[in-house]
Amino acid sequence: MGYVVDNGIIMAAGISSRFVPLSYERPKALIEARGEILIERQIRQLLEAGVPKVIVVTGYKQEQFAYLKGKFGVILAENPDYQKRNNHASIYAVREYLHNSYVCSADNYFVQNPFENEVDDSYYAAVYASGPTKEWCLETDASGYINRVQIGGQDAWYMLGHTFWNQEFSASFLKILEEEYELPETTGLLWESIYSRHLDILKMRMRTYPAEDIWEFDTLDELRGFDPSYRDDTRSQILKEIAKRLDGREGEILQAGAVLDSEKAVSGFSFIFRGKRYVYDYQTKSLEREGKDEYRDNIGAG
Repeated sequence: MGYVVDNGIIMAAGISSRFVPLSYERPKALIEARGEILIERQIRQLLEAGVPKVIVVTGYKQEQFAYLKGKFGVILAENPDYQKRNNHASIYAVREYLHNSYVCSADNYFVQNPFENEVDDSYYAAVYASGPTKEWCLETDASGYINRVQIGGQDAWYMLGHTFWNQEFSASFLKILEEEYELPETTGLLWESIYSRHLDILKMRMRTYPAEDIWEFDTLDELRGFDPSYRDDTRSQILKEIAKRLDGREGEILQAGAVLDSEKAVSGFSFIFRGKRYVYDYQTKSLEREGKDEYRDNIGAG
């Protein structure tokens, strides 16, 4: 006997600091991939599968998600602690909706629609890594339930994509979350970290998928590998201005990575251009070349 799905919860509150500089200009969930906005594609897939209600958890630049309510009829729920806590705070923010629920990340791209309106049991989607991986690897017991989670492994199934929580799992997880929420050590934890500490109570199966069916983009370079149109059109005004000032193409700007200030907040990003590394500062709009020579300019000033 299966569980009729009550809703789909899409977590879209995070800053996505690794996805610089695109995530500075708009939330990662609102990035276009192969002609579709990531979160719009996921909402459509949930609705097309017969999931009756979709809740989007927002935080960072939440005003940019407002149009989804009118376009798709979704419920928008705010995570007020997105800057101070990890994604367990998004779960806490929508605890009233958690029953028989899909719990998803807004930045996943599913080639095939993985959703359905009735599910046999709680599960976490997984794909197989041939060779070494730094992802969250899974092992299961004889009944197919996950009994071990470890970061890193080799020739292993690892967490990637959506999850389904039946009402028993939801109730058990929320009980643990409410008991541990105010503990100092909980602040920086992913919900998956909390889950992996209680595998004896939180029963969830592993559901496997072909690696080419589920995509996640942590960086601009990874997105370019999936959608080649980003190689020379990043849809980023910042990168367009930088390319213009350096007399080059957007496609020559590679390996963008976040730069943190003294308070560990993202203050800008570094990148490689024609074999040399540069650092861009969001506030001053200055560009500095690392090394002996420096290139300074007010990118986009005025």
